Parts: sequence; C-alpha cells; structure tokens
Amino acid sequence: MALDSLITGIAHVGIRVHDLARSRAFYERLGFVFVAGPLGPEPVAILVHPSGVAVNFILNAAEPDAPNALMDVPVKRAGYTHIALAVSDLDAVERALRSAGIAISEGPVVFEGGARALFVRDPDRNVIEFNQAPA
Repeated sequence: MALDSLITGIAHVGIRVHDLARSRAFYERLGFVFVAGPLGPEPVAILVHPSGVAVNFILNAAEPDAPNALMDVPVKRAGYTHIALAVSDLDAVERALRSAGIAISEGPVVFEGGARALFVRDPDRNVIEFNQAPA
C-alpha cells in the first residue's frame, strides 16, 4: 500500500520551548487547552486547540532569550521554520491578537493567488502563521 493513502493528517507539531508556564500562557491566549505534562524523558507537555490542532512542547530549550536558530540568524539552516494555522477570517484574527496583547511580527501579507497571512512569535521566538485561503 502506498503512503499517500496511509497518511491522514498531522498528529501534532513539536515546539521546543524554555519555560512551560510562559509558553502555556501564550498558547492558551490562542485558544489551546493544556492536556498533560511534563511527560517522558525529554520532557513533553501537550496542548490541543478546539480545531483539533495539537502542539507538543519539548521542554529543553536551554536559554530563555536565545535567538531562534532557524529564523533569526543570517545563515539559514535546514529545519522547520513555522506552523501555519488555517483561519476563516484574518481580519478578525488580527483584531483578536491585538486585543489579547499579542504583537504581530509581520503582515498582513497577500500571497500570489490571494491567500492572506500574518505572523506572530511565541515567547521563544517560534513563528506562528495565521493563513486565510483565497476567497
């Protein structure tokens, strides 16, 4: 059987963070709900959004204010650079983020084809994109 018929979606996104309480507070402002953690040898904490998106915080980032090695340094390294969350109304998302005191790091931008997006950073400078498909 081919893999194209076996993969059904993304189970979760792993995000390395320094401080569980700090990251949890930020992601809860985005609507994520704490499920469990820290668990396991890494350790990991799990949050799930009502939309079904799950994030696993890997709780081993050594420095609270270190630059994001994939996004904030001149030499671009291979690796995952951000999570993109699909949204139905980018303008409403922008208002909600501003109301929650979450700084927008870029956007809104319009991509070729009409998709629109804006970007924020979590407390560890991990990038989160909010992406609205073209009308």
